Amino acid sequence: MKNSKMSVRYITQGAVIAAIYVVLVFVFNYWSFGPIQFRIAEALTILPYFTPAAIPGLFVGCLIANITGGAIIWDIVFGSIATLIGAVGTYLLRKHKWLAPIPPIVANTIIVPFVLKYAYGSEGMLVYFMGTVGLGEIIVCGVCGMLLLFALNKYRNQLFLQE
Repeated sequence: MKNSKMSVRYITQGAVIAAIYVVLVFVFNYWSFGPIQFRIAEALTILPYFTPAAIPGLFVGCLIANITGGAIIWDIVFGSIATLIGAVGTYLLRKHKWLAPIPPIVANTIIVPFVLKYAYGSEGMLVYFMGTVGLGEIIVCGVCGMLLLFALNKYRNQLFLQE
């Protein structure tokens, strides 16, 4: 019985996180795509700090947002993988609260500019895209994500029950 309760909780948490990610991408659609990205939904990449269910939730949420947002296949694949790598990294660094936002910042700063430059053919230097995407990720993951971490940390036991 205990394992089935955990499975339902894990799937439910992951599904809710995926849904929230998709909603945030579409609410802030104008900033979520393009060479200068400020994807508010990426603040959720801090959630693996609290629960491993956030890892598939973030990946699926990013995948759905990219598919329904009209992204091309390379962005769907590699953009979603960047979020997955960031989520896994955050989970692995969960014992080090202040390092938790670094993996999504690094993963997106490295991967997304290549997608923008070579998949979309966006005009501009790769270094410029790394700067714009990186700055957006620092603000969203580093600042907003950490604010979210501290806000949710108060309610950790109620929101992210783990048996």
